[in-house]
Amino acid sequence: MNESRDARTIVVGVDGSDASVEALKQAHGLAGQLGAQVVAMGCWDYPPVYDGYVAMGIDDFDVRAGEILQEAVEKAFGPETPQDVEVRLVQGRPRHTLIEASRTADMLVVGRRGHGGFGGLLLGSVSSACVAHAHCPVLVVHTPEKR
Repeated sequence: MNESRDARTIVVGVDGSDASVEALKQAHGLAGQLGAQVVAMGCWDYPPVYDGYVAMGIDDFDVRAGEILQEAVEKAFGPETPQDVEVRLVQGRPRHTLIEASRTADMLVVGRRGHGGFGGLLLGSVSSACVAHAHCPVLVVHTPEKR
């Protein structure tokens, strides 16, 4: 952790998956022990437009992304968001946005959606990019096993 700053921050990439909900829970547990603030970060962006063709139904991406982010926070913590959790919706591609957020964070936490078998050994593109390029330690949280 960066000892030169008083405030500690754990940024969590949230996409609404079970893995990202588990990442929020894990980050919050660590934050309590470290006296850190959790930033639950959802990312959204418009799809690329090719040669003048515009996809139908691209309105309100930010609104739906905000709903997904809030639903994930509620799954992790219930109806009351803890005081040490900030919910932040950011426009941008998840890889780039999370890596940029890692510049001022003490830790970055991302979920990984496993698919079992050999494929389950691999990290996804966002988690791989964060592990390779983040400016702080990265914790990759797997999807919890169903029981």
